[in-house]
Amino acid sequence: MKNNYFANKKRWKWALAIVALLIIGLSLWYTNHLVKSIAEQEIKQVRMWAVAMEQNAVAMKSTEEFFNKVSDQEQLRVDLLANAYRRVIDISSNENTAIYLDIIRNNISIPLVITDTQDNIIFSSNLPPDQEGKKTFDAEMIQAYSKFPPIKIDPGYGTVQWLHYNESLIYTDLKAVLEAMSDHFMEEITLNSMGVPVIVTNEDQTQILSFGNLDSLMMQDTNFVRQQIAIMRDENEPLQIEFMNKGKASIFYRTTDLVQQMRFYPVIQFVVFALFLLIAYLLFSYARRSEQNQVWAGMAKETAHQLGTPLSSLMGWIELMKMQEEPFVGTHEMEKDIERLQIVTDRFSKIGSIPVLEPTDIIYHIQDTMDYLQKRFSKKFEFVVNLPEGELVLPLIPSLFRWVLENVTKNAIDAMGDHGKVTLDLIDDGDHIHIDISDTGKGIPKSKIKQVFNPGYTSKKRGWGMGLSLARRIIEDYHKGKIFVKSSVVGEGTTFRITLKK
Repeated sequence: MKNNYFANKKRWKWALAIVALLIIGLSLWYTNHLVKSIAEQEIKQVRMWAVAMEQNAVAMKSTEEFFNKVSDQEQLRVDLLANAYRRVIDISSNENTAIYLDIIRNNISIPLVITDTQDNIIFSSNLPPDQEGKKTFDAEMIQAYSKFPPIKIDPGYGTVQWLHYNESLIYTDLKAVLEAMSDHFMEEITLNSMGVPVIVTNEDQTQILSFGNLDSLMMQDTNFVRQQIAIMRDENEPLQIEFMNKGKASIFYRTTDLVQQMRFYPVIQFVVFALFLLIAYLLFSYARRSEQNQVWAGMAKETAHQLGTPLSSLMGWIELMKMQEEPFVGTHEMEKDIERLQIVTDRFSKIGSIPVLEPTDIIYHIQDTMDYLQKRFSKKFEFVVNLPEGELVLPLIPSLFRWVLENVTKNAIDAMGDHGKVTLDLIDDGDHIHIDISDTGKGIPKSKIKQVFNPGYTSKKRGWGMGLSLARRIIEDYHKGKIFVKSSVVGEGTTFRITLKK
């Protein structure tokens, strides 16, 4: 029945572990499914953004081609006007000037400025708002009208004048609009509302033209930039776009940082689950062990208290028996039994109290305990005790340590049946001492070795199964040592080892 308890306990542990793993597995699967769904949706949106950028780039390309055609036509108009002025100035007296004068008169968009040799403005037409009203052809205007060479005007009176002209106002406004569209398109790429990380480079990818949704400080690091471009190139083929004012450019892009982070979320969730379960298990085990310790301590104290009353009474009765004229023959043996009961009471009392270790000769207590046990068992059981000579002082609680030796030895005797051999060897390795207690009994199956120290476990028909559990508590909790099954072979015997620090 007791063995079934531990077997059922083990089954329950496995069942709970499987249920916990199933819950964690289902949770991770569902989380991973959500992450994948969100990531796929994010990737779709990024793809849609890329397609939209490509379509906008095509529209920009068409607009630029249209502008180039308009630019060519505008250049022809400017050249035509300039030639008309030259013909009017250089024409002979018998040549018809009407057609040239019509060309000059119909000019309503090309800016014209006539200056003298001192850069004073004599005449102006179609000037932009920021140039109207100026009296002097200053450095700013010289720069603005530097695209075309001025036309020299010599009316023949010894006075030379200069005709300056520029691109038409319509062309200039159209060019400004197109450049603004190009800049806006660049901003739309780099500062997109989708949060897509973007890097725009020149055609040969040697210069960063712009970037968006990336850490500006990190982008100052060349290695970081190369790493990001490599990641983006692996994820998506870069877009090739031609800007009017920036030339050809390559646009690298990838999924948002949210998707990058979400890919690691299931792993982080698993680690958090595992840590939570581990901490919960440790806390539960600690609380259960503390509760068990309190129960053990309370039971031990109560047992010592309950034994004290009848022991005192028995000691009084023995004294009365000694006072009789003819003392009872068994009085001496009864005193030994009472002394033994007092030792047991002392052991229970110390189990329920704070342990106090005392420097003690362990060799003496081992020899004395084994001698006592040998006298209490049949001659069919052989005791072999191998101890070094002299003293070996260790911090011990003697009464409890002797109890451990008795428990382990009695278990060895029970395992051997009606005859056998018990061997005790003490090994000193300098830092620790090892006490090996071997028997020639039936041995312990490998599947049961870990259970022999569990409270209530026993292979005997009668017994509480508390001896080895108490032995482990005394050695590990009170003496900070170890007790374990060193070896066991079914049908040949078992060796228990006790290890203590010196």
